[in-house]
Amino acid sequence: MTKLKMFRFFLILGSLFMILLIIFYWDDVGAAQLYFHSVSSKQQSLSHFASLSAAEQTFHGSNIKTFMSGVDEFTDKIFSKVLVQNQTVNKNDNQRTPQLSNKQASGQLEEIIRGYDWATRSTRINLDYMKLQNERKQMLHSLCRNSTLQFSGKNRSFEDIPNKELDHLIVDDRHGIIYCYVPKVACTNWKRMLIVLSQSLQNNGKPYSNPLDIPRENVHNTSSHFTFNKFWKRYGKFSKHLMKIKLKKYTKFLFTRDPFVRLISAFRSKFELENEGFYKEFGMQILKLYSNVTEPPASVSEAFATGNKPSFNAFVQYLLDPETERRVPFNEHWRQVYRLCHPCQINYDFIGKLETLTEDAEYLLQLLNLENKVQFPPSYRNRTASSWEEDWFAKIPIEWRRKLYRLYEPDFLLFGYPKPESLLQD
Repeated sequence: MTKLKMFRFFLILGSLFMILLIIFYWDDVGAAQLYFHSVSSKQQSLSHFASLSAAEQTFHGSNIKTFMSGVDEFTDKIFSKVLVQNQTVNKNDNQRTPQLSNKQASGQLEEIIRGYDWATRSTRINLDYMKLQNERKQMLHSLCRNSTLQFSGKNRSFEDIPNKELDHLIVDDRHGIIYCYVPKVACTNWKRMLIVLSQSLQNNGKPYSNPLDIPRENVHNTSSHFTFNKFWKRYGKFSKHLMKIKLKKYTKFLFTRDPFVRLISAFRSKFELENEGFYKEFGMQILKLYSNVTEPPASVSEAFATGNKPSFNAFVQYLLDPETERRVPFNEHWRQVYRLCHPCQINYDFIGKLETLTEDAEYLLQLLNLENKVQFPPSYRNRTASSWEEDWFAKIPIEWRRKLYRLYEPDFLLFGYPKPESLLQD
């Protein structure tokens, strides 16, 4: 009996050691960073490891099942301890980060670790914008709780979301930010902002400081961003636990757009401009199935030269065809926002809209206390306008419009966009 108890004791102790080893050392990007914090040396990590005797004693008396179910709480405690230790940032960060007083440091550990002081934000935030944000979030939350609105994946938990569906959640651990990017909703410039803030890319040995200096091809390169779907490769079975901790402690935001206008914008950029990749992957198929073109041109340049390119009418048919998603899921440029960002599983702190991009971006940077570190690039005035909807849908049959609305109805409702009655009535 004594041998059995000793075996269980060493088994639990060994499991605890392996978890700590993974947490503090399984990070191939930096020395013990774990993407929880901005900077942590190996020496600091070792001091944490040595200080966990109390936690070890707590786990000694537990069985394996209880031990594994307590990983969430245990990891959260470790995260809090790491925050305390990381009040000193590296030399480069000190040049960019305002110093906090001892009084501020003692009471605001998360502000310290993120490198900025949130205590000053209340004096600079417009109350009207606070009210608007509250209204947007309350509408979203109420509809997520409303049983009359049903859509795929609404009632599942965050743990049930497949890893591959978390690829739009970009993490910036230096500033405690999680951004869910939505294509055709200013995501290029927001990605640029995240690259500058996280310092994930360098130019001639130095991190980019101006978002507009970052080449577009680098902005959309998946290697430029650390996203939730990459957690599994780095942290294995503990990835969901770590995601939950970040979701609890970080500021989460997304930007949305009128769903029909977003579709028009996607069509314009991918099929009205010569895009070889989209033409071969989607355009040729659309021409064959919905435009009666048995032999589509072999290249996009030939298609444009002969006038055999997909029409908006054919694109809508492609979206409405049930067989489309049986073959392959929607491309991210026309996939619904609720499928990209999981708003009923993730409690977003900020919901921006492209229609109020300039104001929302300014307000968000104030909330993050980053307005003096980086400026959001000026928006382009030639973007697709909502006033164009009538023209674009003029040749689309009423029944197709109604089906298309039902396909994107959750996005309309969740993010407060009015139903386009004029497009849906005879």
